[in-house]
Amino acid sequence: MAAPDMPQQLLRRRNTCQDLLPQTPGSLVAGDYNLFPAAPVPANSIGRGFEAIADRLAGSQAIRIDGFVGVFWEEFRDNLNSALVARGISPQWVDMSQHLKSEAEIDRIARYCLGGNDPLFGRRYEGELLDLFDQQRLNKLSEVTDAQCTIIYGCGAGLVPGTGPLVYVDLPKSEVQFRSRASSVSNLGIASPADPKSAYKRFYFFDWPMLNRHKAAIVREVDWFIDEQRPDEPAVIAGKHLREAFDRLSHGAFRVRPWFEPGPWGGQWIKKRVPNLPQEVPNYAWSFELISPENGLLFCDGQQMLEASFDWLMYLNSREILGDHERRFGYDFPIRFNFLDTFDGGNLSVQCHPRPEYIQEHFGEPFTQDECYYIIDCTPESGVFLGFQEDIDPEEFGSALKRSFANGTEIDIPRFINSEPTHKHDLFLIPGGTVHSSGVNNLVLEISATTYIFTFKMYDWQRMDLEGKPRPLNIDRAMENLDFDRKGRRIAEEFVSHPVELASGDDWRLMHLPTHREHFYDVHRFEFDTEINCLMDGSPHVLSLVEGTHVTVETNSGIQQQLNYAETCVISAAAQSYRIVNHSPQRAMVVKAFLKPLTSE
Repeated sequence: MAAPDMPQQLLRRRNTCQDLLPQTPGSLVAGDYNLFPAAPVPANSIGRGFEAIADRLAGSQAIRIDGFVGVFWEEFRDNLNSALVARGISPQWVDMSQHLKSEAEIDRIARYCLGGNDPLFGRRYEGELLDLFDQQRLNKLSEVTDAQCTIIYGCGAGLVPGTGPLVYVDLPKSEVQFRSRASSVSNLGIASPADPKSAYKRFYFFDWPMLNRHKAAIVREVDWFIDEQRPDEPAVIAGKHLREAFDRLSHGAFRVRPWFEPGPWGGQWIKKRVPNLPQEVPNYAWSFELISPENGLLFCDGQQMLEASFDWLMYLNSREILGDHERRFGYDFPIRFNFLDTFDGGNLSVQCHPRPEYIQEHFGEPFTQDECYYIIDCTPESGVFLGFQEDIDPEEFGSALKRSFANGTEIDIPRFINSEPTHKHDLFLIPGGTVHSSGVNNLVLEISATTYIFTFKMYDWQRMDLEGKPRPLNIDRAMENLDFDRKGRRIAEEFVSHPVELASGDDWRLMHLPTHREHFYDVHRFEFDTEINCLMDGSPHVLSLVEGTHVTVETNSGIQQQLNYAETCVISAAAQSYRIVNHSPQRAMVVKAFLKPLTSE
């Protein structure tokens, strides 16, 4: 199911192979991978286009239109103005960007969190969106009035006190990136687009944290919500209807909208198994099944579709989603699922992730990127690199990495790094500080803590990125984090999960795939012919169907979610219990990740 052809103008303003969200839902055959999973909202509750927006705002004297970075604000204003004028309304428009501090001042504020010359890493900004505005100018905005209609628009409009409707114009973070790669949008308060990698770093560490805090502050006040990813035909829904939909999701099962990216080591498994993806790309390296800071949630009123960032759900319903763990994680959904595809591709870079104390000290992150590799598919000769050889000499390894980087020479990686053969349904454990890499011909379900950009690459097989440029390496940071005692015989004993049967019945069993003691999440696998039941025990569950064509997940609240092969869904802790019904002609297998029980202090 592909989106309709995009206007050529928009094609030039977004750089991606990914389709826009279709305006209307398409038909799917049971078992097909669904690229656009949508939850229901009331019939006819979604409007389409600027005429629909104008109809909803007509009659209001003072309107604030807030929104996210990356929105085409001037185009949005011009189109809405035309629709209002056609209704006999001539608004006075007030641009929030004109009340920002100077670009130099904003750069000075951002400098601390952008990591200096580091091309990838910084610290998430801890301040507020208000920090970027001239307070005196902002105070005067609340005094702006007009006999007919005044519209204050742009990022931060909700900072201005008002009694009229508050509108929020949202944009999925993936779409922000696609526009940034086409140099069609810039960072908050910056006039000219930066190169995409620098822009992403600034989005991640500076723009997004403050804009997300602002969203959280106004989420219950938004009267109208707009999805602007189709800038010529944005979709609009009442904030009340959207909040009610989030409330339903927070007691049931749901899928997020996945997104897919090619990469220098990417393979062909995803491309072949999900034929409704665009095929005019060399490969798909990643499928972001659940990466909550960047995924969106889709809604459909039976005719029209709309996307909202996952953030909104957490700001409204974090207690219902996280259950007993809400106090620890707050608005952060802590479990991430994504696919790594190396079928007919290449090895991943040799890499590690920060240790917990390092990521907190250097990047201000509350928890580190502890991972697992669950093998969905592989070939007989495939394997993973995991841990060091028994005779590893750290100084020799570090010198080899630096020589390779300086001279462009290859390294005999098996000389230093242990390898383990892969088989379907194996689970490999990768807490921070563990050297690792997926080899060729694996389809890996990467189960991880949600921290997701902190990968220290130390060797990349002398490979260029898709643009023909060297990929950044982080040898020094990697050497500061590597645990050289994770080696030899210890790897198979401690870093390869050894499944244990927990319970069984006539046509089912529940397997425990123990994670490392440093992981805050654990993994089970359901194996069943007909159906199986599960209690939540105060944690959200994340499920992936790893064998079978399709199953139905039904929570005790009556909410159902179809799950097709290789799809991922979330079950909120507030659901309390659920059952999974197998519709496949063979035994189904579902991987479940969940948060380990809280320990008493």
